[in-house]
Amino acid sequence: MPEARGRVLVIGGSDSGGGAGIQADIKTLTALGAYAATAITAITVQNTHGVRAVHLLAPDLLEAQARAVLDDIGADAIKIGMLGSAAMAEAVARLLDRAATIAAVIDPVMVAKGGRGLLEPGAVKVLRARLISRAALLTPNAPEAAALTGLIVETTDDLRRAGEALLGLGAGAVLMKGGHIAGDRVIDVLMSSAGETRFEGPRLATRHTHGTGCTLASACAAGLAQGLALDRAVARAWDYTAEAIRRAPGLGGGHGPLDHAWPMRDR
Repeated sequence: MPEARGRVLVIGGSDSGGGAGIQADIKTLTALGAYAATAITAITVQNTHGVRAVHLLAPDLLEAQARAVLDDIGADAIKIGMLGSAAMAEAVARLLDRAATIAAVIDPVMVAKGGRGLLEPGAVKVLRARLISRAALLTPNAPEAAALTGLIVETTDDLRRAGEALLGLGAGAVLMKGGHIAGDRVIDVLMSSAGETRFEGPRLATRHTHGTGCTLASACAAGLAQGLALDRAVARAWDYTAEAIRRAPGLGGGHGPLDHAWPMRDR
């Protein structure tokens, strides 16, 4: 049997503009040498200016896609992005119950870069009650952390407090993303029972950040699938994403995509 490069089953929505969602996930995993399989939750109509329409697929179709992959190809990690509805979140919880030994990286996608909501209010309750405790790694930004914990999240210390609350809800580890926290530098904090690691870099003056959260979470999933320790997987993912932002190709008139393929050109 050939040696796996790190198989990742990605559960999330399709972005017709290619900058976020399933498309960003596949590009990221491929660039980092992992194998991407997918189970799609929603089809979105969007470009760099925003989301124009969302069509959620049936939860049983999502489950069928995921089961088909897991029963044949298998997975070393599962990355979860846009869910959309409470019913879809429940379906994913059932899948994770059946795949309890596979590390899950959960990016609690709630709002698109252009501001449109991508998660029904009732689904937040399911995330809290059924999915957080199944996450090997949870990757919320500040607004998502606030929605999940009910806390005010406006500073790095607030991020840490919210992170402690999410660990208390059962997450194995949390990567608290500080992109929404004001300041000249972006500070993300990885927290787990093993301690805390801080990732920090200059804030880049760019509008080309569409899909940053999807990209970072998928890069983390690639590392875990390839057997890297959590801190190394996150460090590699953080560096990869920061460089992808720096090299963004400048496409579109709104929030443009990242340069996911930069490692392949460097090689």
